[in-house]
Amino acid sequence: MALAAAAQRVALEFEYSAQDVNRGVYEFIREMDEGLSKQGATMSQIPTYVTAVPNGTEKGLYMAVDLGGTNFRVCSIQLHGNSTFSLTQSKVAIPKELMVAKTSRELFAFLAKQIQKFLQQHHGEHYNAHVERRASVFGPPHDEQIFSLGFTFSFPVQQSGINKGTLIRWTKGFDIHDTIGKDVCALLQNEIDRLNLPVRVAALVNDTVGTLMARSYTSPGKTGTLLGAIFGTGTNGAYVEKLDKVTKLGKGGDVDNSTGEMIINTEWGSFDNHLSVLPDTPYDHSLDAESNNPGIQMFEKRISGMFLGEILRRALMSLVDDKSVPLFSDEHSNQNDVHSTTNIDSDSALRKQWGLDTSFLSITSGDSSAGLKVTRQTLDNDYGISAASAEDAEAVRLIASAIGKRAARLSAVAIAAVVISTGKLGDPQDIATTSNTEVNEDDVVDVGVDGSLVEFYPNFEEYIREALREIPEIGAQGEKRIRIGIAKDGSGVGAALIALVADKAMKGDVTRPAGGVEGFLGSLWTALNRNLRVMV
Repeated sequence: MALAAAAQRVALEFEYSAQDVNRGVYEFIREMDEGLSKQGATMSQIPTYVTAVPNGTEKGLYMAVDLGGTNFRVCSIQLHGNSTFSLTQSKVAIPKELMVAKTSRELFAFLAKQIQKFLQQHHGEHYNAHVERRASVFGPPHDEQIFSLGFTFSFPVQQSGINKGTLIRWTKGFDIHDTIGKDVCALLQNEIDRLNLPVRVAALVNDTVGTLMARSYTSPGKTGTLLGAIFGTGTNGAYVEKLDKVTKLGKGGDVDNSTGEMIINTEWGSFDNHLSVLPDTPYDHSLDAESNNPGIQMFEKRISGMFLGEILRRALMSLVDDKSVPLFSDEHSNQNDVHSTTNIDSDSALRKQWGLDTSFLSITSGDSSAGLKVTRQTLDNDYGISAASAEDAEAVRLIASAIGKRAARLSAVAIAAVVISTGKLGDPQDIATTSNTEVNEDDVVDVGVDGSLVEFYPNFEEYIREALREIPEIGAQGEKRIRIGIAKDGSGVGAALIALVADKAMKGDVTRPAGGVEGFLGSLWTALNRNLRVMV
């Protein structure tokens, strides 16, 4: 029973009460308002100059690539114009050595090579025709033979055009000093050109804005989508805000105020960096101290997939190192229900920083097998922990579930703050889309989400909803009106939508009528390519 008691004690350290949730919401709203009013706030609240969301009628074939964390995706997307799309994609893990490479070219050459492989595999006829044309007397291809590509780059950049942006800093485990201050689109285009690929980097896109746009494209609704949120390797949110609340824009400048709204990129991973309301266990504290960016992204470090596995690893190691707690330790085989002495390999990943993958939390939290057999097999096969007992597995599951539940409840803080701050529970239909309509869609507040945590972690959405019901301004009735839907391939489709904008503008096809889709596209292009912008 000593192990069960110790595991329960550690699990309780991750409890995040209703009172904690409400304190978090009030502070989140305060930081949102602060970010809208001044530069340099803890929560950046970055204006995107996008003043409407798609309505599902946009069409075209475009490419998109997504560097959002530990994986790199290459996609081709056919927008059908009826809120549907066809997607072809490939995905590859970023080698860890390239995440900390000495030069930018090492990483971006790898990315361009993946684009080449994708074209050869999925668009071979087009690619081969391009190669043959370049070798012939006809020379380079015409514009219509070149793929326009949206580059989803989910790191802080200073954006100066729709396909121009210099890196401010790396996050999510990347640390390539050579890239800081350089135009990431130009870096990718240079490597694409070295390979003579028929691809033009047409747009630089943030994955969270892409999630909002993709959700509104695929599920446009008559109310429009309020919030796009990422709960995956990292976390961030973009939402529709009233333009008159974005006071840091000032009264001057060429801002399209036709809708009276603007999509705001919150950069909420940095919420409460000063830890006034966020929980701070010894495991959170040591993880931050030994991270590449101590003292920042404190919200993200408590709820994103990049860090949850490491939090669990540190919590488990605190018990392994405590000689009074028999985790993965038994003196005699008869103490173990498999009648074999438990052993942790000397080179077990459990002993190494970042050695425990966050996917393990989903595995053990959702394990309903007899005697937690799946958890025990995973510990053996992936982490070098042989003959773990049922009691060991139960202790692991208890702590992992507590960490996952805390992450979901913290995620609810962000969602609730946006819903309350914008007042959309009182008037959810008041969100500008490309098609003005006065029909109220059953008072639904639409939230689009993407990311492995929200999609695969057991009960993640229900834990979010449980917390939402505990907030007086939302309550049980308000929670029912909040529709949380997966934004399928948000970064890819969102990037394609922005690439479509850039493509039309380059060809001079964009007009600015009073309303409709072209009004959306024209205003988006003009806004994004107008002045110096910052995005994350």
